[in-house]
Amino acid sequence: MDTFDIAIIGGGMVGAAAALGFAQRGCSVVIIEKQLPAPFNNEDGPDIRVSAISLGSQQLLEQLAAWSHIEQMRCCEYQRLAVWEDPRYRTEFVATDAGFTHLGHIVENRVIQLGLLDALKAYDNVTWINDIPRVLSNATKSSKVLSSITFDDGYEIQVNTIIGADGAQSFVRQAIGIGTRGWSYDQQVLALSIQTNRAQQDITWQRFSPSGPTAFLPLYDGYGSLVWYNAGSEVKRLKSLDRTELKQAVIKAFPEDVGDFDILDVASFPITRMHAIQYVKSSVILIGDAAHTINPLAGQGVNLGFKDVKALLYAFDESQKRTQLSSTLFDSEALSQFERSRRFDNESMMTTMDFFYQLFSNDIGPIKFLRNVGLAIADRAGPVKAQVMKHAMGI
Repeated sequence: MDTFDIAIIGGGMVGAAAALGFAQRGCSVVIIEKQLPAPFNNEDGPDIRVSAISLGSQQLLEQLAAWSHIEQMRCCEYQRLAVWEDPRYRTEFVATDAGFTHLGHIVENRVIQLGLLDALKAYDNVTWINDIPRVLSNATKSSKVLSSITFDDGYEIQVNTIIGADGAQSFVRQAIGIGTRGWSYDQQVLALSIQTNRAQQDITWQRFSPSGPTAFLPLYDGYGSLVWYNAGSEVKRLKSLDRTELKQAVIKAFPEDVGDFDILDVASFPITRMHAIQYVKSSVILIGDAAHTINPLAGQGVNLGFKDVKALLYAFDESQKRTQLSSTLFDSEALSQFERSRRFDNESMMTTMDFFYQLFSNDIGPIKFLRNVGLAIADRAGPVKAQVMKHAMGI
C-alpha cells in the first residue's frame, strides 16, 4: 500500500493548480484523474470552453511557474470591459484607469490545464493515477488517522489529506456525505466559437436584455467566443439550426460590435448555483466547483477556484509555522480560517451575481430606468470605479 501526503481527486484547472502548489512545498502528491487533455497543437482551432482569467489568477499561475507555459501556447489579453443595456448608458472599464496594463486574459480551459501539467513535470514528488476512485474511507494506522482510497482493481492508497477538485458532480463530496444548497436557473447558456474578420481584440463586452445577456470574449488571431443566455427551450431550438440560420439569429440578437463572423462550434450548458454546506470534513477538503458553482454572468467561476487554491496554500504555510513541520499538514485553526474566508467570499460573489441577474432580467419601466442611470453613474465614478475593477481582477 502506497502512502502520500495529499491526494487530489480531479486534475482539471483548479486541481492541477493545487497539486502544483503542494508539490512546490515538498509534499508527496498523488493526482487522480481519468481524462487528461489532448496535447496542444497550434494548428487546432480554439476550444469551445474558455475562461476569463483575472489578473489575480494570473499572479497565482505565475507563482506556480505555470503561466509561462500558458503564454507559450496561446491566450488573449484584454484591456477593456464594456457593459450596457441601452447604448446611451454604456459603461467601459479600462485597465489604465486603475493603473494596470490589462484586466485579464481569455484562455481556453484546456490550454490552462496543459500549462499546469507542463509545470508539474518538473516535480518527482508527484504521482498520477489515471483511474476513478471506488471507495473513500478512514483507517487508523500508527495512531494517525489516514484516509484510504480504493480503486476497482483493488489497488489502495493511504493519504494524510484528500482534496476534492472533481467538479460540480463531485464524487468526493458525495462519498463523504457533504450536502449542498442551490438551484438551477430558468435559463441556459449557448456558447459559440467564432472566427471574426478582425484582428485580435482587446475588449470583452456584455449587453443585457430582458431575455438574457449576450457577451463577447476575444481570443487569439481574430477568434472569439459568444455567450448567449436564453430559455432552455430556445437554446435547444437554436442548437438545432444549421450554421447559416444560427448566424442570422446571432446577427439579430447580438450588437453590431460582433462584426462579420463564421461559426466554428456550438455548445450549451445549464446555469446552476450550488454551495456545499461545508468545505472541510475530517481529512477531506473541497475546492473549486466541487465546493461551489456560480452563475457565469461575470466569468468568476474558475477565478473563485484559484482563490480557493491560494487560500488553501496559505493555510498550509501558516499551519506548518505553528506545528513546526510536524506530520500534521493542517491544524484545525488553519482549516477553520480557510473555510470561513472562502465561504464568505464565494457566497458574496454568488449573491452579487444573482442580484445583477435578477436586476437585468426584466423589462419593468422604472427598474429599467434606474439600472441605466446606475450604469451611467458607474461610468463616471472615478476612484470607486477603479476599486470595482481591482476587486473584479482579484487584486
